[in-house]
Amino acid sequence: MKAGVEPLLNDGFAGEATKRSLGYLQKQREKGKNIVGIYCGYAPLELIRAANAAPAVLCAFANKTIEAAETVLPANLCPLIKSSYGFIKTDTCPFFAISEAVIAETTCDGKKKMFELISGIKPMHVMDLPQLPDQKEALENWTAMIKKLKGFLETTFNRKIEDADVEKEIQATNEKNRLMNKIFDFAALTPTPVTWLEFYDLTYLGQAATTQDMLPILKETIAKLEKRVAEGIYHGEKDSPRVLVTGCPVGGDATKVFKIIEEAGGVIVVLDSCTGMKPYSGMIAENTPDPYRALSRRYLDLPCSCMTPNSRRLDELDKMIERFKPDVVVDVVLHACHSYNIESHKIKEHITGMHKMPFLKIETDYSQSDVGQIRTRVEALFEMLPQK
Repeated sequence: MKAGVEPLLNDGFAGEATKRSLGYLQKQREKGKNIVGIYCGYAPLELIRAANAAPAVLCAFANKTIEAAETVLPANLCPLIKSSYGFIKTDTCPFFAISEAVIAETTCDGKKKMFELISGIKPMHVMDLPQLPDQKEALENWTAMIKKLKGFLETTFNRKIEDADVEKEIQATNEKNRLMNKIFDFAALTPTPVTWLEFYDLTYLGQAATTQDMLPILKETIAKLEKRVAEGIYHGEKDSPRVLVTGCPVGGDATKVFKIIEEAGGVIVVLDSCTGMKPYSGMIAENTPDPYRALSRRYLDLPCSCMTPNSRRLDELDKMIERFKPDVVVDVVLHACHSYNIESHKIKEHITGMHKMPFLKIETDYSQSDVGQIRTRVEALFEMLPQK
């Protein structure tokens, strides 16, 4: 954002999403809440909150812990898994330190085996994620996994989780998601009055914070964005290339790609990942006979590349392209993330074929060694775009 413009979250942590989230969780702990560490967007946050606990997204996005991880893990493994394990091995993740239990989902083989290595440190509950989401059995099995998680949380924290509390959290999540999407709508404006970093700050905090705590923040954010629009304040230039970023979860050191896109003159209007807009894209069915089944359906609908067939990802991309009007699509794939890497071909065919849009796949890790190469490719992509 241009100099002199007040940040949307003007709390001293602008651009420091993890520090803000950690401060929030420490305050929740002081109030008597338990902290539950999570690794993935498939962890049902509503059930955690119904247990009077707070979810903590565990550390997974730093290059500095990978060297320690590679003394145990293979070097040709996904950097997200190596970074996660390196944080545990070096005891440097503050979110893991304050967590009293950990939820682990079997989204990929590397994570499954990594979970075995850390399972003896803190109480851990592994959820077996079905990966054929459209099958009837998938819904039944994931519902059963969610109910097993309920039992784990009740036993671990010696607290009964009532169905009414789960339903209350479902409705709270929907309220939060509706407000988040009002904020996302500002990115659909041309020019856009919001930056990717401001989005990231909000979406990251929204994973840890309750709807009750987020409501005043989100309402104030909407008011600030309306003021920016009224005063003609916008990010980038009026003719900046509009970029939709899709692909692997990205945070920390991997946000180098986002920074390069902006330095090359682009404006990111969509963060299509589970560290961005994806967790807020849908609603959970309310007032159903079985709130756990409702949770199961919503989470199985998340279009991660671990699912097959993952046609929902194409459907969601169609909706985002219609809504945000990007000029280009950039697919960020982490090294050795085979499912996203293979799926990237299907995404390219869909974007260039159906939407006739430029597409760039960037395969990267958490190091700075490829920054120059990425910059050259992004600049070349933008140079190919017609003048507005």
